[in-house]
Amino acid sequence: MPPDWEHVRTPCTNRPFAEPAAVCAGPPMPPLGRNPALRMTPIQEDGDMTHYSRLYKVVIDVPEGDHDKEMTFWQEATGQTLTQFERYPEYHGAFLPGDVFALLVQRLGTGPARVHLDIHTDDLEAETARLEALGARRLRLVNDHWCVMEDPAGLPFCVIPQPPGSLNDQNAQRWDD
Repeated sequence: MPPDWEHVRTPCTNRPFAEPAAVCAGPPMPPLGRNPALRMTPIQEDGDMTHYSRLYKVVIDVPEGDHDKEMTFWQEATGQTLTQFERYPEYHGAFLPGDVFALLVQRLGTGPARVHLDIHTDDLEAETARLEALGARRLRLVNDHWCVMEDPAGLPFCVIPQPPGSLNDQNAQRWDD
């Protein structure tokens, strides 16, 4: 793994592998609507829409006082060095063996320790709508980039967009909209 995570891009987003802290705070988010900027999957010739998504990383949210102990534990448990992100120092992360799943440890300013999952998709609007139909609730859009949601039990998770063509039948689940 490269020593400087700022130069590492996720295979899915081609963006630095981090998000700002405390993503689950804030007022409920209104529906995304039909914003074409959030739809990255092209419409097929027959007019049908298809998008892809996959569970990509687990994020361990840890209060400040437990952060160093938690970092040490997860580095030892996974055998991976969790490198601090220069741009977002509250995050430490690593790609796990096989580069198909990643782990982040996030230092929280406030709030209880918890674990949340990130789903990556090539169509943020379609995926959040699909998850809402299954009982999830949108909480907010962060940095006009990704959506924080909660599952039917109230557990937070994030839906992260990826560039067109980065997800396909070999590395993600196909959803025919």
